[in-house]
Amino acid sequence: MRLLWSDEAATQAFASQLARQAGLADAFITLHGDLGAGKTTLTRHLLQALGITGRIKSPTYTIVESYDSANFPIWHFDFYRFNDPQEWEDAGFRDIFASPGLKLAEWPQKAEGLLPAADLDIALLTEGETARRVTLSAYTATGLALLQGLALAGSGA
Repeated sequence: MRLLWSDEAATQAFASQLARQAGLADAFITLHGDLGAGKTTLTRHLLQALGITGRIKSPTYTIVESYDSANFPIWHFDFYRFNDPQEWEDAGFRDIFASPGLKLAEWPQKAEGLLPAADLDIALLTEGETARRVTLSAYTATGLALLQGLALAGSGA
């Protein structure tokens, strides 16, 4: 699925649609894009749409931030500064990925070989100052269900 978000309001609208998808509760979503492409902004809007209040920060230095929504746990990873595969084991990431809940990962390529297959990949490409060209790719039945739900919801497909 390919989309064009003209501004941050379009990103927020997409995040709202994604938050309404039933399969999201146990999905693993990877986020690709250059620095400043909007990965954390999308995540922030998605978490807010899921009822998370308070400050939602990028886990660039902590690698992971966890949140408890009303219905399921959420983990937001940022592997930008991830360097040591041993850190994966020491931090208990294997256990997190084996447990129920939504997992969102920025810079997943930095943890390649350690991460399970993503259900849905969201690639963001900047177009000018505010627009984003977005490609959504599904790799599992959960990912396909999310894409189908988004298409039915009229997310701009």
